[in-house]
Amino acid sequence: MANHIVLFEPLMPANTGNIARTCAGTDTVLDLIEPLGFSVDDKHLKRAGLDYWDKVKINYHKNLQEFLDTVENKKNLFLVSKFAEQDYTEPDYSDNTQDYYLLFGKETTGLPEPFMRKNPEKAIRIPQDDSHIRALNLSNSCAIVIYEVLRQQNFNSLEKTHMYEHDKLK
Repeated sequence: MANHIVLFEPLMPANTGNIARTCAGTDTVLDLIEPLGFSVDDKHLKRAGLDYWDKVKINYHKNLQEFLDTVENKKNLFLVSKFAEQDYTEPDYSDNTQDYYLLFGKETTGLPEPFMRKNPEKAIRIPQDDSHIRALNLSNSCAIVIYEVLRQQNFNSLEKTHMYEHDKLK
């Protein structure tokens, strides 16, 4: 099965490129919900993702409902929002035979409020000090949450990097 990072109407090509790079390095599927705030041919998008684009499985969805129709097990859908009550570390993501979907909102407005109100039990948050910042960067937030999922799965799908003898730290 697979882990998915899902971006709802992303606006910034650099964020999406960085997220694609994280997806390539973690064997995570990237789902993009349209409309996108950029062209997938955008040079900033390509530069941020560098040469990893061919290593990322990307699914495009015309809208939120079309995406939701692809999610077989809705209990494994998590909505990432700073307004959630539950921390991102609380759910159990450990069953690596399941698909997990981490849905992140648009950089400027997050996920649609009516959708969030219908699904508060699916919402998770990354704790932050709101008195200093409005929100964490989207690509950083994706990395934080996907690595918690992978940690609970014992980094099952990821290879260990072996250093050469002369590269070992002393």
